[in-house]
Amino acid sequence: MKTIAIVSRKGGAGKTTLAVHLAVAAEIKGKETAIVDLDPQASAAGWGDSRSQETPAVVSAQAARLAKVLETAKSSGADLAIIDTAPHSETAALAAIRAADLILIPCRPAILDLRAIGDTIDLVNLAKKTATVVLNAVPPRGALADEAIEAIKGYGVAVAPVRVGQRAAFVHSLTAGQESDRRTFRPSSV
Repeated sequence: MKTIAIVSRKGGAGKTTLAVHLAVAAEIKGKETAIVDLDPQASAAGWGDSRSQETPAVVSAQAARLAKVLETAKSSGADLAIIDTAPHSETAALAAIRAADLILIPCRPAILDLRAIGDTIDLVNLAKKTATVVLNAVPPRGALADEAIEAIKGYGVAVAPVRVGQRAAFVHSLTAGQESDRRTFRPSSV
């Protein structure tokens, strides 16, 4: 089983939105997927509760239970686990980073978000891992994404070769406990 941790010490970066949409995309591709929600707000778990579909499985857990939850997901046949973390919990973020095969740091192309990723990158470095920044909520027009990529280069981390656009469909689908239409969740190429 592969594990993806979606980590950002900043709230509002789009961790849960990215987690649920990646999980659904994996399910569409035939991968049994579990979302592990480490955020006390349990937004991903609430999304899972409001769905009529049984997959992807969503489990709300505490960081201290992460290893056990991941082992249960693996023994239950999950191909992929996606860990959704809380913004201000260093303990949960570090546990997720250590457990992950891939670490994604969502970041909006805005100055406050760009400044805030440094704390998350410090945790990744502490765990002696590497991470990839995913530009999230990118406006459909303008140069903000290109400017953000230039700023991220200063942190010495990779930037994903796709950008996730800012779309009303993401907001509406989460409200309804659904995923966005597959045509809508197409990250744009860099």
